[in-house]
Amino acid sequence: MSMITVCILAKNARSTIAKTLESTSSFSEVIVLDNGSTDDTVEIAKHFSNVRVIETPFIGFGPLRNKATSLASNDWILALDTDEVLSMPLLKELQVLTLTSNTVYALSRENYYNGKHIKGCGWHPDKVVRLYHRKTTQYTDAWVHESVITKDLLIHPLKGALLHEPFRATAEFLNKMQHYSSLFAKQHRGQRKSSFQKAFWHSLFTFFRSYFLQKGWRLGKEGFIISLYNSNTVFYKYVKLWEENEN
Repeated sequence: MSMITVCILAKNARSTIAKTLESTSSFSEVIVLDNGSTDDTVEIAKHFSNVRVIETPFIGFGPLRNKATSLASNDWILALDTDEVLSMPLLKELQVLTLTSNTVYALSRENYYNGKHIKGCGWHPDKVVRLYHRKTTQYTDAWVHESVITKDLLIHPLKGALLHEPFRATAEFLNKMQHYSSLFAKQHRGQRKSSFQKAFWHSLFTFFRSYFLQKGWRLGKEGFIISLYNSNTVFYKYVKLWEENEN
């Protein structure tokens, strides 16, 4: 565990960051890269003795991940978000894990909404590569939907769960949809075509896939809300891209 630095991106995460940082208390170094919090996220993070807080402007999620990595004392990086918690089985697995630099490690993320483990809507199963050697690879420079580059590397799946609760209220759905759709449009403007018709049909298919093909209908109202969120996000990101291209 002393070989790994935990790197966390943060903004206005007062309701979740304490649980995240409590789950990382066994690591000697945790870097919280805050990009403009207006609540007391930074103050909460500073209460943890193993945490180093650095404040920076927003430059896109991928570039922020790589900036946090560059500030670490260790070469092994564990990337987290402020709505994710390391489970005890996962921590025990990390304690005995033999790390090799040509391998990246995928965490099994369990996604929750309204207290329910969401096993559908494209949220399950959810394997995310989060542990890697910074001299071997890094994150892509994508502004949104960034990921660790895994080309020519081995991917080793871990069994312990990474607990994830991305939404706790309707406002968080709407805020995330607004933020991510705008970033998508800015990232792809002038590079990808879009239109109202494309936005409509992509949105319609996204709801059909999420609710029916990915079995959101089995999850009650939570499945319907998530499927509608997925559909609306797709609709508005293509409408915004259309507007960006027109401008």
